[in-house]
Amino acid sequence: MRLKRFLLRYYPPGIILEYEQSEQLKTKAIDLLDLRPEHDPAAVAQDLSMKEPLITKTRIPQVQKLVSKLQEKLVASEDHQFYLFKVLRAHILPLTNVAFNKSGSSFITGSYDRTCKVWDTASGEELLTLEGHRNVVYAIAFNNPYGDKVATGSFDKTCKLWNAQTGQCYFTYRGHIAEIVCLAFNPQSTVIATGSMDATAKLWDVQSGCELATLAGHSGEIISLAFNSRGDQILTGSFDHTVCLWDVHTGTQTTTLIGHRGEIANAQFNFDCSLIATASMDKSCKLWDVRTGQCVGTLRGHEDEVFDIGFNSTGQQIVSASADCTVRIYDAGTQRCVHVLEGHDGEVSKVCFNPRGHRVLSGSADKTARVWDTATGQCLQVLEGHTDEIFSCVFNYEGDTVLTGSKDNTCRIWR
Repeated sequence: MRLKRFLLRYYPPGIILEYEQSEQLKTKAIDLLDLRPEHDPAAVAQDLSMKEPLITKTRIPQVQKLVSKLQEKLVASEDHQFYLFKVLRAHILPLTNVAFNKSGSSFITGSYDRTCKVWDTASGEELLTLEGHRNVVYAIAFNNPYGDKVATGSFDKTCKLWNAQTGQCYFTYRGHIAEIVCLAFNPQSTVIATGSMDATAKLWDVQSGCELATLAGHSGEIISLAFNSRGDQILTGSFDHTVCLWDVHTGTQTTTLIGHRGEIANAQFNFDCSLIATASMDKSCKLWDVRTGQCVGTLRGHEDEVFDIGFNSTGQQIVSASADCTVRIYDAGTQRCVHVLEGHDGEVSKVCFNPRGHRVLSGSADKTARVWDTATGQCLQVLEGHTDEIFSCVFNYEGDTVLTGSKDNTCRIWR
């Protein structure tokens, strides 16, 4: 084994080792999830060298510099204040979703007007309109980290694959017999998964346009899906109150997570894909062990339906959004609620951490989005100006730009 080079991963903190073995180029990730700004970089580098044979003595100074860079990122832009950069009169009907490419240089918007649009983040200019669907474009995604393709899922029961630079439609995937409401690329960008109101999910080949598998087993609509980081497992959340885990290669169901007493609103893997968090209309969230399929904790406290849930980049905290107008932050290890974020006066439908994990963004029916401090639970900013409820909100990879998409037909860029 011969080390070729180091690559940095900022969120979550880590160092990727690129090495050669038997004339093949391979990679290995060293996760530094517990790295803090106060840690001594020299001591961290020394410790890594003792654990990892590829990090020889001569490489320790290089690793020390990389650790310092990661620490700088941890304290950067601590007090970033967002201002309204641009209001995009994006569509002639309400927006459904917004999503960034990996670098944040461009983003997409889906709408009830049957189109998806591609935008330049720096200028706010419209780059492309992706037209062809015959009904609402509800689910949208870039094939991150590459960002050269866009997938759109529609109420017209089809999914389309587009060239993100030219707008060319590569394929129209047909087979669902009801509306497509969620979709995702696998991490390798070779497979698209679509989830539908017909109670099935389907896997499609990006290269050939062929259907690879139909994931049938739920008795209710599938409204959420997510691949694990290796791309060999996918989870589906359904209105039948369950979440299912599937083997991507065989298309077979491997585990069913049973315990909620209401429809599933969202389900997500943590960073290392050892846990799944689920949000439900039964007013609770649950944590599940991926290996055993057992529920390892119930996150209580919300007084109404829970609409959204997500882990921070290290998987150490969980955030949830509810119809009770609050957002809650939980410790994933103890499953204790550490903060109740109060301030919205309408149901909160979307919530997410910034990449660093020290801020939370929430979008609400009260027409505002809010930025919160995860350490104190304080509201740092109210992003006001939309004239109708906010359906979608998201941070870019650097965490210094926010998008909000609203029922008022506009998208706003905040910097």
